[in-house]
Amino acid sequence: MSQKPAMAKRPSSNGRGVSPPPSKRKQQSTTTSKAVASFFTPLSKKEPEQMTWRTVHDTLLIGRHTPPSAASVAQTRAKQKIAAFDLDSTLITPASGKKFGHDATDWKWWDSCVPTTLRRLHKEGYLVAVVSNQGGISLKPDPKKAKSDLKRLADFKAKVSAVFKQLDLPVPVYAATGHDRYRKPRVGMWEELLEDYDLEAADAVDLENSFFVGDAGGREAVPGGASKDHSCVDRDFAANSGIQFHTPEEYFLHEDSRPFVREFDPTIFLQQEAAKSTTAIPKTLSKANPLDIVLFCGSPGAGKSSFYWRHLQPLGYGRVNQDILKTREKCLKSATALVEEGTSVVVDNTNADPETRADWVALAKKLDVPIRSVLFTAPTKLCEHNDIVRALNLGPDTNPEQRLLLPKSAFFGFMKRFREPKLAEGFQDIVKVDFEFQGSEEQKALWSRFWL
Repeated sequence: MSQKPAMAKRPSSNGRGVSPPPSKRKQQSTTTSKAVASFFTPLSKKEPEQMTWRTVHDTLLIGRHTPPSAASVAQTRAKQKIAAFDLDSTLITPASGKKFGHDATDWKWWDSCVPTTLRRLHKEGYLVAVVSNQGGISLKPDPKKAKSDLKRLADFKAKVSAVFKQLDLPVPVYAATGHDRYRKPRVGMWEELLEDYDLEAADAVDLENSFFVGDAGGREAVPGGASKDHSCVDRDFAANSGIQFHTPEEYFLHEDSRPFVREFDPTIFLQQEAAKSTTAIPKTLSKANPLDIVLFCGSPGAGKSSFYWRHLQPLGYGRVNQDILKTREKCLKSATALVEEGTSVVVDNTNADPETRADWVALAKKLDVPIRSVLFTAPTKLCEHNDIVRALNLGPDTNPEQRLLLPKSAFFGFMKRFREPKLAEGFQDIVKVDFEFQGSEEQKALWSRFWL
């Protein structure tokens, strides 16, 4: 209910104005006349919201800013140029000087030239977009910390809205909050951007003149100067998308590029494999005994299951796998049943330490059959890469068993427990197997992307 103006007070009988005691005086309303007018304005006459939000698969947050003052620029080229940017430490940085902003207002432009540059790009016909990993916010709040999760999400939306309002351009933002196909360097956000702007056709985007700017370029530290980048995901994202990459210093300040390194480069791995002797015979395992147990030892993602299906299943080996059977006891029971019926067995588990392997050596001794070991030598980063390719590309060729993405702790835990198997543990022999990519050209192209 609206209040009467302050001067329209009911006169008292003694001619003095009636006022409440100071301690009971109402606080001044923070509701503006513009907000009141907006409330009573018919929906058909209201201006549309400048910032709209939607979510995709509960992990990708998409916002679009459409200011009424920003007119669209007519395209003069057959193909669309795209200028994509990371957000934090690229377009903006905390005004407080801290590593992370403490709330929605703690931001400033990374450099004073940033807004001017983005407006110029828009005038030149570029589609300007923000593509950012935002693992610190959640679109599915944890019930145990719902209040803090909701606050972080609200702060992010408010900050982006403020940044875009000051920029005053029609800019979309894509924020990956999970560790799925949308998270850079994977191209889920890029594909969503192309779909949203009807740029999915092979010749719709001018890839040669499109680019991505981000601070995660894998740059090495400079003695007495700049520190090492926290990762290489922005550079790898650009490579996966087929566009140029620049760091903020290179693009906005025109500084010289710095050396960079990647923790794992699948293309270099394939080149190294190709450089090996072309006459080398791929690693296999011959059947040395009429009946035996073959114990695999290797990290998740090292290629153990593929090796079984490719080399040992054709030799008639049965398989026990703890991911399927859930417990070691069930694996031991299943292996016992196979051996007792006359079928050799492959134990397709990680079997990282002597204590775990001892259970299988004891079983082989109990069943009076030899036990052999196959050691898979793939390093951790290669294994992580293989796991992500498998989990994010469901299909009969890449992930026939529908394996889910493993946490990093699965790989670090293996390395912490790992002790290389020795003949003294009771093995008849130990065969080492290096990872070797095998697949079609289409599968190779998929595997060769940056996924970490």
